[in-house]
Amino acid sequence: MIIFLDFDGVLHPNEVYSFPNKPLGLMAEGELFMHALILENALQPYLEAKIVLSTSWVRVFGYDRTLKKMPLNLRKRVVGATWHKHMRQGGKDPFNYLNRFEQIAWHVRRNGIKIWLAIDDLFSGFEISDWPDSHRHLLVLTEQLKGLGCEEAQMDLNRKLMELHQRCLNC
Repeated sequence: MIIFLDFDGVLHPNEVYSFPNKPLGLMAEGELFMHALILENALQPYLEAKIVLSTSWVRVFGYDRTLKKMPLNLRKRVVGATWHKHMRQGGKDPFNYLNRFEQIAWHVRRNGIKIWLAIDDLFSGFEISDWPDSHRHLLVLTEQLKGLGCEEAQMDLNRKLMELHQRCLNC
């Protein structure tokens, strides 16, 4: 079971900014990764759950630096990212032209992933209309400022994790 994980608007509010020679800044109430424990607890019963990063942090900071910024218990589950620097072709980044669903779908096809779920707020230029109706059941949609701090998002996540786990058992 693969969890495609966005950070901003999921693990903390979607108001994160990077300034030269300064640490990352959260321009909303709270702190970076303030909802990480919620995700850790939700994933705890599912040893088979692995994380693929689908956050723009990987493109901005690189895969290794992004991993180092993550809480350890989530970092241990990470097996990759939808974006890697080797994907650039002739200085162009093909992911600049793909919406979040297309990025995830590309990764799913390329890696033969059968059971997956995405947790995203679909901000940063992405819209819910970019996510096909046929795949909306594979999305835990969070609110930009509340992220996984929203009880409804937590219930949706827990329900969908249980459904995916059942599918894993039946494979």
